[in-house]
Amino acid sequence: MTREVASTASLSSPASGIATIRHELSFLNLFRLVQALVYAGLAYSPAWLGWPELGAAGFAHSVTGLYLLFALVSLLFNRRSMPYATMAVSIALVVDIVAAVLAISAMHDARIGISMMLAVNLSAGALILPLRLSSFFAALATLGMLGHLFVGNQWGSNPGDRDLLEAALFGLAYFASTTLCNVLGRQLRATEALAEQRSTDLANLAQVNELIIRRMKTGVLLVDDANRIHQINESAWMLLGNPGANQRDLGQLAPELSRRLYHWMTSGKLDETATQLADGMPEVVPRFSRLAPNDDSHVLIFLDDTSLLSRRAEELTLTSLGRLSASIAHEIRNPLAAIRYSAQLLAESQTMDSSDQRMVEIINNHCIRLNEIIENILQLSRRERSRPETLDLGHWAQDFVEEYSQGNDLGADSLRVIAGGNEPVVAMADPQQLQQVVWNLVQNALRYGRMPGEPARVMVVARQGEHGVPILEVIDRGPGIAPKVAAQIFEPFYTTHEYGTGLGLYLARQMSEANQAALDYVRVAGGGSCFRLVLTPAHKGRSTGEESSAA
Repeated sequence: MTREVASTASLSSPASGIATIRHELSFLNLFRLVQALVYAGLAYSPAWLGWPELGAAGFAHSVTGLYLLFALVSLLFNRRSMPYATMAVSIALVVDIVAAVLAISAMHDARIGISMMLAVNLSAGALILPLRLSSFFAALATLGMLGHLFVGNQWGSNPGDRDLLEAALFGLAYFASTTLCNVLGRQLRATEALAEQRSTDLANLAQVNELIIRRMKTGVLLVDDANRIHQINESAWMLLGNPGANQRDLGQLAPELSRRLYHWMTSGKLDETATQLADGMPEVVPRFSRLAPNDDSHVLIFLDDTSLLSRRAEELTLTSLGRLSASIAHEIRNPLAAIRYSAQLLAESQTMDSSDQRMVEIINNHCIRLNEIIENILQLSRRERSRPETLDLGHWAQDFVEEYSQGNDLGADSLRVIAGGNEPVVAMADPQQLQQVVWNLVQNALRYGRMPGEPARVMVVARQGEHGVPILEVIDRGPGIAPKVAAQIFEPFYTTHEYGTGLGLYLARQMSEANQAALDYVRVAGGGSCFRLVLTPAHKGRSTGEESSAA
């Protein structure tokens, strides 16, 4: 039953299956018309031929005429019957069987030819119908062939053993042909569906490959043996100076590239020196490859941008230098601790004069600065992945200020919190990393954000920006930062203070980016500085935080 349902369902299958059924239905209707014309020719054959012998000429004329009319109507309504193909074929086969049985009864001499033609009808119908329905019509045709013999016996005609054997053999042929055609039809549809699926997959794969090649950073060109460009991706198009769509001659677009291609094809040697193919474009290193061995009809040209290669090499170098710096910093810690400890012991001496005490103080200050640099480098090298949590920035800022005030002697300096709005400012961030970022910003504000001779006034502001974006700001009322200096404050090891390390703001921005946040400097009107941290909203940050943790 499952196979029959699947076969019936194929009638409403997509384009290729419908086209196949249309062709099969058209063939069946055309053959029926030819079959009806043959019946009519036999029925209306001249009397002097004497063949076939008509038992009742009027009956034969009526049967063949009606059948011819039905064949014409079926052919005319061939396209309209497509949505109801199963029903149309079933009705048509019933008419075919009835017409064949009546034609045999009226023209007994032509029974073999008519029976053979009916096998074609049943086989063509089996290509469209399910197996069970096809077998039903084969059985109906067999019963019709045997039935007309027994009916003729009741009317006085005595069928011989030969007639019965012929009818039985034709019935066996009907079952065999319908079964075979049904199986072939199913296999044909399965093959066509598979071919269509493969064609769709290949088309999709071709589109994906084309998109990948088009978006590649490496320039790719396909050139034939006439030095004409057939395909070019976006990178190659830009490296060639954005030529027009009609410019396809490689010799005109890039003479140097054309010369190297000719040299490679004739000598097999590749010139790997960098060259510039157009004014204002970066230098490239061309590479060549044949599409097939010993086939020079088409050549692939790859253009490697030297600036990208240099950037990758620089990234690898920076990574290696980072590991080396962490190793060196770790090795420096032990001798640095010994130097500082010795300086502290020396400072306790009662026999030192003021100049020696000043030297010891300088040693201690520089040891402290160097130790801060080492701690920052080690912190940068072993920075853990962010683990974002949902934070109420207003409450978090209150807790931070209280904890900072208890752990540090502010003296005359002031540090306060401003949480704007009645609604809570909720963000996604790693609490520990956010603590380090804001601690660093507050420490810098208290140290540098003060007017000469005045105490520092620092505010930690938690508010919502446009579209509900959570913002955390550290604002001071100091002299501000000059524009030229502000452009470099986030660079590593850049500092304007004698004892600064130049890594605090760099680390703060790195940890902010790890939390999908943006840290920027904003100059305050009327004097002062503002370091603004734009965080990720809580309703968007959950998936972002998970991605950051998994990064």
